[in-house]
Amino acid sequence: MGTTTPPRTLAEALRARGDESLARLLRARPDLLNPVPNDITQLATRAGTRASVVRALEHLDRFALQTAEALAVAPDPAPYDTLLSLLTGDGLDDGEQRDDMGAAITAALPGALATLREQALVWGEDDRLRLVRTARELLAPSPQHPSPTGLGPTVAEATAGMSPGRLQEILAATDLPATHDPVSAVAALSALFTDRTRMAELLDTAPVEALSVLDRLVWGPPYGEVTPNPTPPVKWLRDRGLLLPVSTRTVVLPREAALHLRAGRAHRVPEPAPPAVAAAAERDPQAVDRAAAGQAFTALSTIEELLKLWDGGGPTILRAGGLSVRELKRAATALDVSEPIAAFWIELAYGAGLLASDGETDERYAPTPASDEWLDLPAEDRWTHLATAWLAATRTPGLVGGQDAKGRALSALGPELDRSAAPDVRRRVLTLFAELPPGTAPEAETLLRRLRWERPLRGSAPAAEGSDLRSRLALWTLNEAELLGITGRGALSAQARALLDEGEQTAAALLSPLLPDPLDHVLLQADLTAVAPGPLERPLADMLSVLADVESKGGATVYRFTPGSVRRALDAGQAAADLHAFLAAHSRTPVPQPLSYLIDDVARRHGHLRIGAASAYVRCDDEAVLNEILADRRSTGLRLRRLAPTVLAAQTDPGSLLEALRDMGYAPAAESAEGDVLITRAGARRTPPRTPPAPVPEGPPTPDDTLLGAAVRAIRAGDTAATVARKEPTDGPTSTGPAGALPRTTPAETLATVQAAAMTGSTVWIGYVNADGAASQRVIAPVRVEGGFVTAYDHTADEVRTYPLHRITGVAELAEEG
Repeated sequence: MGTTTPPRTLAEALRARGDESLARLLRARPDLLNPVPNDITQLATRAGTRASVVRALEHLDRFALQTAEALAVAPDPAPYDTLLSLLTGDGLDDGEQRDDMGAAITAALPGALATLREQALVWGEDDRLRLVRTARELLAPSPQHPSPTGLGPTVAEATAGMSPGRLQEILAATDLPATHDPVSAVAALSALFTDRTRMAELLDTAPVEALSVLDRLVWGPPYGEVTPNPTPPVKWLRDRGLLLPVSTRTVVLPREAALHLRAGRAHRVPEPAPPAVAAAAERDPQAVDRAAAGQAFTALSTIEELLKLWDGGGPTILRAGGLSVRELKRAATALDVSEPIAAFWIELAYGAGLLASDGETDERYAPTPASDEWLDLPAEDRWTHLATAWLAATRTPGLVGGQDAKGRALSALGPELDRSAAPDVRRRVLTLFAELPPGTAPEAETLLRRLRWERPLRGSAPAAEGSDLRSRLALWTLNEAELLGITGRGALSAQARALLDEGEQTAAALLSPLLPDPLDHVLLQADLTAVAPGPLERPLADMLSVLADVESKGGATVYRFTPGSVRRALDAGQAAADLHAFLAAHSRTPVPQPLSYLIDDVARRHGHLRIGAASAYVRCDDEAVLNEILADRRSTGLRLRRLAPTVLAAQTDPGSLLEALRDMGYAPAAESAEGDVLITRAGARRTPPRTPPAPVPEGPPTPDDTLLGAAVRAIRAGDTAATVARKEPTDGPTSTGPAGALPRTTPAETLATVQAAAMTGSTVWIGYVNADGAASQRVIAPVRVEGGFVTAYDHTADEVRTYPLHRITGVAELAEEG
């Protein structure tokens, strides 16, 4: 066995990895796959780009990020022990006992380092750990970009460009031997600041005020402003190099001195372990499930009411998109909820594909055809549909009422509500719920602290929202989960656990026994009301909503019968006999006489007047009724005139004429051009078929195993083609070109080489240009050469392919391994 040579570059480190390790890298950083790199060198280059490194850093947990930050301020390369010391300290911090913390850091550091290695942010052996250059630039300190550790530049960096005379003055003030070599002077000063004993002796001579200045700078930011005539404490520090000039008015505490004052620690509070999520309350799991089921039923009722509210055509769409504030208030009033909660229900119905724009010239929101299919589902299946849509949605109702980066108001159903981090935060919050014992409600603050530990860096969010979007998303998730019945009394329900782990069918099966069975009856009362003691079967509820108005909701729903509501049922095509039969069939109490009289009275007058289009006209077989209308002062605005003894003409449209006569106490009916009564059916307006809004992904999607396997094979094959030793042509000068370039051979040489490879079963390296003009390198094993085509096994694609010979730029045999 030979000695393994340590990698000299990130590409070499990646090349030494196994296929499974490369697949894990591509799974953790899917942006590296778009497009699939040609070889390992291109993969390493792409992994070091700024955008990719920033995305990778944003997905690190707190301790892995602290480890990367410590490497950014460590020497490059840094031994493992140096990194460990930066995280644990040197144990000399004024006798403070940090044994437990040091043990936790020692135990957690290998895992954090493995994560950084896996994601190609760190490479090299333990004695030479290297943070990729882009990550070091992002995390290392500079005046424009202070380090997250709060450390400043090293002595060598801070004194770059300082005059030799000034360096001599600092050496003299610190009793260091004079030297005319600036490099030696900087090294001597650095050695002083890293020597615990000599540094302690120096600080013992410092004025108390100077130590106070250092205390303000030691944990960052390390920069301070000074006047042309600094105070004596600042002058004492500056003379001894403990404050080094950055500009004429700015000084900095050098890194070595700060680390001495910190007892060698890069971070004030290392966090090697995730904070625990504390329990706020422990409840009976069955009570939690029942409470969640009750809220789930309320959620279904609210969505059904919203669909019914917009059934005949909802509000118009703003020019910039979305719902106006006035329409949101109107919906909130109709649903009897606050405006933020109304925005949540509206966005939920929209995200589930139950509401959409109708696409007409006067564009409005309306229920979709899918809403009718949804209403026909059992209650438990309707709930799982809503909950699944909510989990995956990137639309964020909590933003409604706020402002975007340009100060414009964000409206419900507007175009600026997508936040790609929302699904990840929702699912992570519920996962943390699920890790607690059943019936346990977590404490919100500890939940937020855990989320901040898992993703300390800012995610993809507009700058105006700040860096704490994930915390806001988590708080909105807590509220929305309770509204939707995911949680009950603050704890995760059993049906929600099943939805997360086992799927919709299991969740629906657990929820079904907890939901009330729909009723097929109501209780009619003498005061022209009907009481529904529970949820009603859909046909009964639909008919009753047309025949009566909802007066109050709660455990029982109270409906009130009015002349207007009865007329609405008659307009929908029902006859008085149908209404009597309906009430008798669905009432557990006798039909009250006042209700029967009301139906008969409205039915007797219904359709007695007929409204049609001239501009509009009124006709009636009873001339006395028309005389009464003409004599009524309320009809003046209609500008009626008699055309015939039984016909009046009006200078208004039929709809306005209908409403005006109904307001005057009549019960007219609209008729068609043929004289037939027009029946107004409820819920006739639907949008064309619409698909639910697609979630906006947070970066590239995570690739599946099949894609990862193919990508790794392609990268390996491309790397082989780019790096394998190739034979030189036996005849004529070399034509393969420089390393990494496509091979170039004549058509005759190409044909002869691939024919020979097909006969011997050997593998060759070719350059190939496809029909789109894209050039690539491939390693193939030719099987057959005929008719101007070569059929070969392509190691890059792991399949047999056929290549036109005229598209092969050249071919080279692979050298035999020694």
